[in-house]
Amino acid sequence: MDLIRTAAELQAATDGWRAAGDSVGLVPTMGALHAGHRSLIQRARSERDRVVVSIFVNPLQFGPGEDLATYPREEAADLAVTERDGVDLVWAPSVEEVYPPGVDLPLPDPGPVGRTFEGAARPGHFEGVLKVVHRLFDLTGPNAAYFGEKDAQQLFLVRRMTAAEPELGVTIVACPTVREASGLALSSRNARLAPEERQQARTGSDDRGVSHRPRSQRARAVLPERPPRARGAAAGELPVPLAHRGGGARPRGRT
Repeated sequence: MDLIRTAAELQAATDGWRAAGDSVGLVPTMGALHAGHRSLIQRARSERDRVVVSIFVNPLQFGPGEDLATYPREEAADLAVTERDGVDLVWAPSVEEVYPPGVDLPLPDPGPVGRTFEGAARPGHFEGVLKVVHRLFDLTGPNAAYFGEKDAQQLFLVRRMTAAEPELGVTIVACPTVREASGLALSSRNARLAPEERQQARTGSDDRGVSHRPRSQRARAVLPERPPRARGAAAGELPVPLAHRGGGARPRGRT
């Protein structure tokens, strides 16, 4: 397994794989990997020739007063997990590598959906999410990217972004939520909850994931139904042009 830090190294590695005919799967993460992340990695490993895991705590998706400074960072443990699960390459960049100073990067608009539910509680959050995901897609050029269904609003917005930009050539694969025995979804943040907070989180939803909180307090809720997928698309995936599905390099407007 290779650990790299720069955008140039990431581009060189993935371009070489595609030139050799290999398919590439990307698992974007902010680190502090748990069994939920591992399920994404294992799904990617079972479906793609090469697997890239990104570990980057994205400052643009944290608002004032949020936990950017204290968000768990456990790189040594994360690298042990990725190596054990057969990852080919881990990209763990600095902020400057992801967002080069003076470079005007794409800023996809999450639209009204991105400003409701969690977006209403955390203004600017989904703008930051979509910017980093777009940057990861542009640098890595994956055939497929793997996201958990736990973050339903994020998943909806990433699907819509890739549908609006088919030239990205990436299939979005949605993977089931992994839960603790108590029913609480596995989350890097949930690991830090006090016992009474964990109890509150468990009682916030029933076993179907239906929230009992008032609508104004819900961070995530049912999202608009996505458009019907094309005939032949697998469950949890959006179809992409056939020209982008196989190996081989494709043009990408990258910085």
